[in-house]
Amino acid sequence: MAKRKTLYLCTTCGSTQARWAGKCPDCGTWDSLVEQKPDTAADPQKGLIEHWTDAVDGEPASDLRGAPKAAPIDEVAPEPAASARLATGIGEFDRVLGGNVEGPDRGLGLVPGSTVLIGGEPGIGKSTLLLQAAAGWASVVDPKRGPDWSRRVLYVTSEESAEQVQRRAARLSIAGEPNLYVLADTNLARIVEQVRKVKPAVLVIDSVQMIYKADLDASPGSVTQLRRCAAELVYLAKASGTAVLLVGHVTKEGQLAGPRVLEHLVDAVLYFEGDRFHAGRIVRAVKNRYGTTLELGLFEMGGSGLVPVTDGGGASFDDSETGPGSVVCPVIHGSRCVLVEIQALTATGFLGAAKRKSSGLDTSRLAMLIAVLEQHAGLRLADRDIFASAVGGVRVVEPASDLALLLAIAGAHYRRAIEPRTVAVGEVGLGGEVRPVSQIEQRLREAARLGARRAVIPAMRGRMKIGGLEVVEVRGVGRGIELLC
Repeated sequence: MAKRKTLYLCTTCGSTQARWAGKCPDCGTWDSLVEQKPDTAADPQKGLIEHWTDAVDGEPASDLRGAPKAAPIDEVAPEPAASARLATGIGEFDRVLGGNVEGPDRGLGLVPGSTVLIGGEPGIGKSTLLLQAAAGWASVVDPKRGPDWSRRVLYVTSEESAEQVQRRAARLSIAGEPNLYVLADTNLARIVEQVRKVKPAVLVIDSVQMIYKADLDASPGSVTQLRRCAAELVYLAKASGTAVLLVGHVTKEGQLAGPRVLEHLVDAVLYFEGDRFHAGRIVRAVKNRYGTTLELGLFEMGGSGLVPVTDGGGASFDDSETGPGSVVCPVIHGSRCVLVEIQALTATGFLGAAKRKSSGLDTSRLAMLIAVLEQHAGLRLADRDIFASAVGGVRVVEPASDLALLLAIAGAHYRRAIEPRTVAVGEVGLGGEVRPVSQIEQRLREAARLGARRAVIPAMRGRMKIGGLEVVEVRGVGRGIELLC
């Protein structure tokens, strides 16, 4: 009997090595190689050459008969289920899952047969969000099958008991939904058997790190178990048409725990972010085969669960005066415009060792704007510590926020504030010029709807007119700094 060979798998890039090393030779990550024992439950497979030589007179080998055949792409018929998305009724969550509101039988929500992985820090509200979404899926009635039919949803909890899930559902006022099934189990074979019996349209696994296959000689949450269990659930989704949602743990660096191949297997990867000590929550997609990754879902955690924030969220205007170092910018995320308050603070530092820290903003962009202020606006910032932040947990990376961030830094340095109810948007070049940005009219209309009275924008060819909004055009950073009072 041949000796079984032990391989070492990199949890970052997924590569396999014949021997252990402190550093992965492929991706360079330290301490990422873990021992992977061979799968004793896998059936032995013939090699490709043996399959080829087994074919006689064009007849395939016995174990290849009935396999799918290659066909021209113009002859491949689209699946009708791909257009019938499963909506939860939670607009912010459906928006992130993707879809198209135009065309027949189109909409936002989950694609049947797809697999979605959602991660987030402990206690952020992942289970609450998915339990609310599961109740939304279970309460939808299919008009084509009559009012007496609705989708079944199976919620599998591997970390809690069924009684704990029922108490949370009662707190969320969704405990009376008859089509929402709950299963407390960690064995994958028993879970698949319940899927076969219940025949749900949506399967929720909370969490995938606790699921295991009994025929694998590895503990739950190990690389071997995660890869096999995730692959089995993906195959289940494609074969049965059941949409599968997997809850994943995150590491201390904020990345999804487990091998990187886990994110490659699924169709969409969502992150649920926010501060557990604050009410704001954000759902964003970093991968989505059925939609864009630019959309954001905004929620607010309350006593009765997560409440969607449909009115833009972020900054709000009131009659109080704006403090120095605070400027509101209309930021585009996907198909929506969000008003984000950008704050800056300057403090006494040391020449040659000044700090440049940012939260929710691009650090390299911050350093560039500081250089522009020193070169073209005459500000001395070399010996000043500068801190910048995007309030509300929204990450701002588009260049359209350059003007707002620059005015916030200048206002903090001069201790001068911009006029109340003012928004600023524009890209700043290395020459100190303010350049136009895309979708400027949509940004201004949303700002005016939410209470803005004044907008500082780049110089445009045509005069921009928005009802109830005073538009001030600037060509350079000097003119923008003059607006600080």
